[in-house]
Amino acid sequence: MPDSASGAVSDAVSEALDALARRALALVGAEGRAILGIAGSPGAGKTTLARTLADRVNALSAAAGGPGAPFAAHVPMDGYHLAQSTLVRLGRAERKGAIDTFDGWGFVALLERLRAETGHTVYAPSFDRAIEEPIAGEMAVEPETRLVIVEGNYLLVDQEPWNRVKPLLTESWFCETGDEVRVSRLVVRHEIGGRTPEAALAWAETVDGRNAILIESTLPHADLVVSGVTGEIVAG
Repeated sequence: MPDSASGAVSDAVSEALDALARRALALVGAEGRAILGIAGSPGAGKTTLARTLADRVNALSAAAGGPGAPFAAHVPMDGYHLAQSTLVRLGRAERKGAIDTFDGWGFVALLERLRAETGHTVYAPSFDRAIEEPIAGEMAVEPETRLVIVEGNYLLVDQEPWNRVKPLLTESWFCETGDEVRVSRLVVRHEIGGRTPEAALAWAETVDGRNAILIESTLPHADLVVSGVTGEIVAG
């Protein structure tokens, strides 16, 4: 999403994001908790979109006389990365980010808890890119939270255990961004993480690129396709 890079959002993008926020808010029923899932390839802009939506939904809630934050909360799938020591032990460290480097069953269990356990705080792990490790219990979903926006690469993959995710979602979106923009974003991300420009590009094109092939094949499973550049609805 453009505001993650420049801090500036055009009027058109802002209007598109407001429309998405209104759609997300409409998912919340009279009772219970809605879960919106946003899938997409590495570098597509899922995290920025999810955070922006949560902020805007909370603002809409407050403007309508509701509670505002924590009405909507953002919970990333990245908290279910396996620890680096586990990846080394399993021989998967050089493929970090691939589907088998996540605790898919743990993520499914979290979604089940988020739907069922609305009377107390549910804690979820986050992922710290500075140390490339998950952080247990850093994300708090409060009892007052009525909309949880989860985002991640593999939400719409049709294989165990990931095929259990979509039935737990109120609606699923796919964040679509062209390869040139995605790779450019990934190179910057990997350089910030400590890789050389050459190593960053190699990882973005190989490891991330292989993962993107699987992830892009899941786009038809989404209820809505959203541009990760403009925030506009592409299909759905």
